[in-house]
Amino acid sequence: MTDYFGYGVHFVMNITDIDDKIIIRARQNHLIERFRQQQKTLTPGLLDIVLTSWTSYVHAKVAKGLPESERPASGSEQDTWPHLVSRFQSEDKSWKLECLKRDEKFEMQFTAANKAYNAIQNSRQALQNGQAGEETAQALVDESRDILALTLDKEQGSTVKDHSIFRSLAAYWEDQFFKDMRRLRVRDPDMLTRVTEYVPEIVSFVEGIIKNGYGYVVDGSVYFDTWAFDSAENHDYAKLEPWSKGNRELLEEGEGALSAATGRRSAADFALWKASKPGEPSWPSPWGPGRPGWHIECSVMASAILGDNMDIHSGGSDLAFPHHDNEMAQSEAYHNCSSWVNYFLHTGHLHIEGLKMSKSLKNFITIDEILQKYTARQLRLAFLTQFWNAKIDFSESLMVGEVRNIEASFNNFFTVVKALMSQAQAEGPRLDSAHRFNDLEKELTAKFHEGQASFHAALCDSFNTPDALNVLRDLVSRTNVYINSRGANLEISVVERVARWIGQMLRMFGLGEGESTEIGWGQDVSGEANVNREEILIPYLRTLSSFRDGVRKVAIARGDTALRDILALCDKLRDVDLVPLGVALDDQEDGKALVKLVPPAELIKARDEKRAQEQEKAARKAAAVEAERQKRLKKLEKGRTPPQEMFKPPHVPEGTYTNWNEDGLPLTDSEGKELSKNKAKNVKKEWDAQTKLHEEFLAWQREQQQA
Repeated sequence: MTDYFGYGVHFVMNITDIDDKIIIRARQNHLIERFRQQQKTLTPGLLDIVLTSWTSYVHAKVAKGLPESERPASGSEQDTWPHLVSRFQSEDKSWKLECLKRDEKFEMQFTAANKAYNAIQNSRQALQNGQAGEETAQALVDESRDILALTLDKEQGSTVKDHSIFRSLAAYWEDQFFKDMRRLRVRDPDMLTRVTEYVPEIVSFVEGIIKNGYGYVVDGSVYFDTWAFDSAENHDYAKLEPWSKGNRELLEEGEGALSAATGRRSAADFALWKASKPGEPSWPSPWGPGRPGWHIECSVMASAILGDNMDIHSGGSDLAFPHHDNEMAQSEAYHNCSSWVNYFLHTGHLHIEGLKMSKSLKNFITIDEILQKYTARQLRLAFLTQFWNAKIDFSESLMVGEVRNIEASFNNFFTVVKALMSQAQAEGPRLDSAHRFNDLEKELTAKFHEGQASFHAALCDSFNTPDALNVLRDLVSRTNVYINSRGANLEISVVERVARWIGQMLRMFGLGEGESTEIGWGQDVSGEANVNREEILIPYLRTLSSFRDGVRKVAIARGDTALRDILALCDKLRDVDLVPLGVALDDQEDGKALVKLVPPAELIKARDEKRAQEQEKAARKAAAVEAERQKRLKKLEKGRTPPQEMFKPPHVPEGTYTNWNEDGLPLTDSEGKELSKNKAKNVKKEWDAQTKLHEEFLAWQREQQQA
């Protein structure tokens, strides 16, 4: 939007630093850590607490996924658990799949319960062995963390009052988020807003909604009246997804786990302000101590910064209803307008190997983990190959196959173009009078202009980055064809113009490491210094290459043995000495080498692959020669027998024939009867073939004796 279309964008991002999930997690983390620090020794009492928590967890969480016939009865949990573990770990996966159908979180919850069960058994053994120290006690707590959290929160959650406990958790993950975004080269927002910093504005906003007739108070909470809003002139509720209007599951999920549904006029009504219960952070308000509802925060912060209308609102596709529909309704109710947002951009979900990324499905990959396997550029390329508003399928085949091939093709293209530009600059203006802008140059220029138009059309079509990227790839392919067809007679200015624009578009997509205007992705600024290696090294390398070109030319012209050794040294310089330095010399038809700087690892890999291919080819050739030799030896061995002996024992079974003529051809069969005319004909044919084979054998035998 900014770097290509030239729009002025004021990008505001809000941080939800307080909601039901944050409250629960922060509270549980605090209670678990406090409980852990209190355990100075392993005692039967601690074991009882963990065991009671484990039993409750099995009934509350694990049992939901189990068949009714296998759900443990009260008091039998420990006795039946080994049987369930056996079913869970069985090679027959059908049982587990059925459990996952009943509860998609079954595997995650069963694993947590089994981890705690094993810790309980180990702790019992430790008690018996007299190993009951602080380390053993805290290990039991650590292994049982997930199940203890529920019990401790239920029993002690109401005692947590310190706001900093909740804020510190959100602050930690906010920091981690932006670190990851910067590693992916995602630009920071122009302005960052946090819910906890806008509570007074939220209270005022809710008061305005009530004043306008669209909010009502119930026991210290304030709810938005969806019926009143939907009935009002110029207002419609659930404009984004009207078909989801009565979806109870989505509505309840949008309200959060800590919300109380009592007192609402309609199931569709949502909380603008929530009365805080013990163990939840609270702020003063006209309706009593409470905290903001989830949906109201975005409306208030956006309105505080952008006013009563914003051009674009973005978020994941799962937020369309109820979150964004609720945002629009309450904002239009407050501002007395009919359109609070002009455009919504709902992005598709990330899927891993065809399945939506989820912790419960064990296909959850963090940015830190993925950046250990792939670069930020490769990740961005992967996303650019798919539509932003569709399901994004991330797979090994996509990364290893398509993405790395795309990256390599651009890398190779830029390397060749930079080498050609450097060579042209070193050689200076051409001295011949022939013009260089011929049919091939006109054709490439026309394709370049067509590509620019197609690229623009693709981005205008709802940011169609897959098509836009294909345009760039097609231009690379067409330019490579031109380079190969023109050889030394190419017009470098045409190639440079195409390459420079392609590089600019790739950097516009955030695929470059800097803001360089050089040919390619841009200079790498991740190191301590931004050094242009080509600018420094190419003049020296070109001098070395020119010397090698001259030596090769003389050696090729002379052609004697000594100069063949010089040619071998030239090849060694190219294939052995310069490769680890990241220097590639591409010998051309005109006798001049094209000098390129390439990452040493790429050159070494390419050289090793070429050697492996040559060795494989040589091995195949040697195998074919050996196979042919064995075939000939087998044939010669068959010819060792003279034709006069071939129909006599031991070459045929005793008694097969009873009479032969002077050439060894059989005349009568085993019963002394004369051979039939057809049989005699076949025997003579075999005899003639053996005669030829025997003559070849004798000739080969004479050759071996002479050798």
